[in-house]
Amino acid sequence: MHHASGSGWQIITDTSGPMMIALYVRDAAGLNGVGRPMLSHAAPKVRPADHTHLTAEVGGLSALKTEWEAWWEQLLKAHPQTAPELSPPEFGAFGNSPALQRVLQAHFGSALTWARERRSEYAELEGERGASGTDQLIADMVDDRLMEIGRDSRDFRLTIIELPLEEQRAWYLEPDKIIMSQELMGQPELFRSYVQPVLEILV
Repeated sequence: MHHASGSGWQIITDTSGPMMIALYVRDAAGLNGVGRPMLSHAAPKVRPADHTHLTAEVGGLSALKTEWEAWWEQLLKAHPQTAPELSPPEFGAFGNSPALQRVLQAHFGSALTWARERRSEYAELEGERGASGTDQLIADMVDDRLMEIGRDSRDFRLTIIELPLEEQRAWYLEPDKIIMSQELMGQPELFRSYVQPVLEILV
């Protein structure tokens, strides 16, 4: 986790284990074009499997899509907390989402392993940024904006959730969250093109 802050403003950059697990489940179940925002595939790629046999009795693929989207929305709202609770082997919190519950029961072990590997990669990435000064980029952008407008910043808090995504881009969630590929900050110009417009609104 990285904090950048100044008088009245705070920007927190971090990742999310539960969201990584949700992305793994989405891709493993072959759920394309689901969720708001509609994020690209996870990286490294998760091989999709056919879940017809698992979900046939509980509404099939369309039920799974709806249940996954509801879960994703809860994760975004609750971040950085985990909601609902991921408690194997029953996943009791998913009692009202039987299709998703079955898919979680089938894939949780591999999803957890995958997410743990991505978390340790993220920790390495953060270490590299700290050493190279890349993590100062956001604070510098805020300072540049303040010089440009010639006044103090309005109070704001921005959360940037970095995830292992195939596409190098960011998705803006109003009013105070951005999801982005964890590789994006390594490309300063591209990173600026996504974050600058958000800072212009907030600062």
